Formats: sequence, structure tokens, C-alpha cells
Amino acid sequence: MPDNHVDRDGLLDRQIPEMILSDGAASSLTAPPPPIPHYLSAAGRAQYRFAVEGNAIITGGAGTLALEAARALCEHGLAGLALFDINPTQSQDHIDKLKEDFPSVKIMTKSVNVTVVDEISAAVADVRQTLGSVDILCCFAGVVGCTHAMDMSPEEWRRTIDINSTGSFLSAQAVARVMQDQGTGGVIVFIASMSGHRVNYPQPQSAYNVSKASLIHLKSCLAAEWARYGIRVNSISPGYMDTILNEGPGLEEARKIWAERNPMGRMGSPQELCGPLVLLCSNAGTYINGTDLLVDGGQTVF
Repeated sequence: MPDNHVDRDGLLDRQIPEMILSDGAASSLTAPPPPIPHYLSAAGRAQYRFAVEGNAIITGGAGTLALEAARALCEHGLAGLALFDINPTQSQDHIDKLKEDFPSVKIMTKSVNVTVVDEISAAVADVRQTLGSVDILCCFAGVVGCTHAMDMSPEEWRRTIDINSTGSFLSAQAVARVMQDQGTGGVIVFIASMSGHRVNYPQPQSAYNVSKASLIHLKSCLAAEWARYGIRVNSISPGYMDTILNEGPGLEEARKIWAERNPMGRMGSPQELCGPLVLLCSNAGTYINGTDLLVDGGQTVF
């Protein structure tokens, strides 16, 4: 039998680890960026301001929103791209088109289950070796399910949390370790959801909502811990996006309700996530850390 008294004494004697914050000095990884080169034209300065540099990993990379984001990052100067997905071939035609449109960008795909830590670690290491560095991580991998809470099985709850929350954490952890080792910092963006801010109506989806709420707080925790390594961690919370996941005759009534409860009267287009993502990943976002950007047309004002 364990001695509970001894265990309690151990708790009283423990020391907790403490965060170390950057001092922001010129020699630190959180120093102010250099000024935009004076010799650039106005157009050149505008391009420089939103330039995306280095190589990116996108989890859930075969999905509609992820591929739209990948295209935007390539348009803004990305050098290399790795698309992680449990089944990347499901969007092979779109990926091939991306390669065709951006021949100068090194694009690779990997079959990865974000809930399996060894798979993630091996895949991230392979990206670093193949592309030369890992500078950006965008976590799009996720699942959604609409089940009444009283009817939800433990397996469904755990699967949703495991993919959406734990999968994002494990991906961020693996990439952050590489960024720390590189000594160059980087950017991590979680794709959360307005569902992490408000309860959706009319569909019941408590597991999804909780998983996305956890991501919003996780980005704050990691932004605090990892800033000293030059790693900025932010999130984007999309509203209802007009993708194949929200189509079909069975969703017509729900789509009507979603639009009627939005001040803008409609769902979002996938391209409307690209601007916020580019902002966070580009030179324009160098002082944005620990922020969640709601991109929902105003859905959460009610």
C-alpha cells in the first residue's frame, strides 16, 4: 500500500518549473525586425511587408481549406511546402495542380496520423532534411461530429479531442523542437473555430466545441512559453465556411439558420481565411503572438 503521508510530504517539498521570457534585446530571437529596405519602391515595400519566407508544414493538408491556404502561402513567397494528411491522395489532382502552378516551390506530401507521436516526429524530421528547415506550421487537421451529448459514446468524445486537440499539440511540439534546434524561430498557427467561443446552433457538437476551445487556450500557453525561442503561436477561428463539409440537401435548413444568424447574411468563402493566415505567417505579423483572429462575418457578436 502506498504511504499517502509520504506522498503529501513530497508535494509540499516540490518546486515547480518557471517560464523564461525573452528580454527583447537585439541579440534575442524576439528582437525587432530590420527596417524595410529603403531602396524598394512602394510596390516592393508592399510585397516585402507580406512576404512569407522559408518552408511550411500544413496538417490536414488535403482538405479544402488547407489547400486554399497552401496556395496563398505559395503566392506570397513560400520556398517549400509539406502537406501532412492521413490520406493525402484524396486530393491528388489539387496537389498536382499546386505543383504545376508553383514549379519553384518544393512541394512534398506525407501520410501522417497526427495522433501518433512517432509518425509526427519522423515526418517533421524528414521535412527538415528534405527542405532544409521548418519555419511555419499550420494545423488544419480536425474532425467534427454532431451528436447529442447524452448519446455520445466515450470513443467519439476521445477521438475528437485526440485529433483536434492532442494532434495539434503533438504537431506543434515536434515542430517547436526543430525550430528551437535551428535557432531561427518560426510561426505556428492553429485553426480553431468560432465554436471555441460560442455554442453552435442548431446542431449539438459539444466534443468539437470543447476541442476548439482548448486550442484557443493552448495557443496562449505556447505563445508564452516559446516566445524566447523566436516562435510565435497564434490561432484563427473561422465561422461557417462554404465547403463540401457543409453541403448537401440534409444541411439546407441548418445553412439557412447559420446565414440568418450572421450579420453578413452568409457563410464564408475558403479564400477569406487566406488573408488572416498570410498576415500571421508573413513579415506583417512579427509582433502578433498569442492572438486568436475571428474570421466569422460577425457570427459571434450575438
